[in-house]
Amino acid sequence: MTFDATDSVTLKVWDRTTLHHTLDSAVSELSARHNTTTCRIAVTCSGPNTFTLSVRGEGKALASA
Repeated sequence: MTFDATDSVTLKVWDRTTLHHTLDSAVSELSARHNTTTCRIAVTCSGPNTFTLSVRGEGKALASA
């Protein structure tokens, strides 16, 4: 998977059987581009079958359970 993004990317995933693989690949690619860990990549469901991945800033805390 390749994409050109600054600090976020939006994906529409039609095939639910590849959802986890697609998101994992996108998280890995975005974290590599920003030279950061994958835990700094936020994944948000932004619509039906649509997910936005973004790099969290240093000041943004991890979500608490």
